Amino acid sequence: MDNQWAVNASGLAKRFGDRRVVDGVDIAVPTGAVYGVLGPNGAGKTTTLRMLLGIIEPDEGERTLLGHAHPRDASDLVGYLPEERGLYPAMKAREAIAFMGALRGLDWKTGRARAIELLEQAGLGHAADTKIRKLSKGMAQLVQLLGAVVHRPRLLVLDEPFSGLDPVNQERLEALMLGERDRGATILFSTHVMAHAERLCDRLAIIAGGQRRFEGTVDEARGTLPSLVRYRPRDPDRVTPELLPADARPDGTDWRFSLPDEGIEPVLGRLLAAGAGIWNLSIERPSLHEAFVRIVGEQASQENAA
Repeated sequence: MDNQWAVNASGLAKRFGDRRVVDGVDIAVPTGAVYGVLGPNGAGKTTTLRMLLGIIEPDEGERTLLGHAHPRDASDLVGYLPEERGLYPAMKAREAIAFMGALRGLDWKTGRARAIELLEQAGLGHAADTKIRKLSKGMAQLVQLLGAVVHRPRLLVLDEPFSGLDPVNQERLEALMLGERDRGATILFSTHVMAHAERLCDRLAIIAGGQRRFEGTVDEARGTLPSLVRYRPRDPDRVTPELLPADARPDGTDWRFSLPDEGIEPVLGRLLAAGAGIWNLSIERPSLHEAFVRIVGEQASQENAA
């Protein structure tokens, strides 16, 4: 059994009718990592996660989950938060968490005790005996997430977990995910919100049009775009276009251009020699959002050209 990968899949494909929703996706999630599956709505993220979990079968491709060729054989080792939330509204928060643990083989007494502990850690101790229907949407969502981790799974799979949460509960969810990672669990989650992925992910995959368009670290994703230079001269009259890279554009009293492959030093040398001087200079790395837009945009352009 290969313990390097918590999840390993190659060539996953799925059709619904005439539409190929997932088209040959490869994913390898390292054990103990926080791994994000990013993509716009309708990209195939949910279908991919469901195939990895064995909820639906792929039309093509292979996958292993925690070393098991049949993902359902590992179901008791997995915690899953689906995109469609659902709890019994008449259950109290503590009982709902214990019940979800029981579905994964956890005894009821242990589940109830852990539920109290988890609720306290999440700042929801006061809601332990509150019925689900009386909780806010965000609190109910966190309760369902606690139910997904109460049996201390080796793998936690979350489908759009931040959807519908206010900023306070988003922070609580991020803290819970990192706590599970520190406990030793592997976290696999989907999202279309780049800020969460940028803060949490060790590695990520970007899916668009049912295909994997990128895989790597956040820094590697940002590295698909050049860094941008913002330059303000001391003497603007001495700046001429030939002193700057070809893509340089004026921006008020500044100039903006991509950081050249050879670095900024040759450009600065020319500017100083011409007497333009430097009033201000900054190099701005692209954000994950900017890289995502470019990667997904390239896929959309290819589809429109086809």
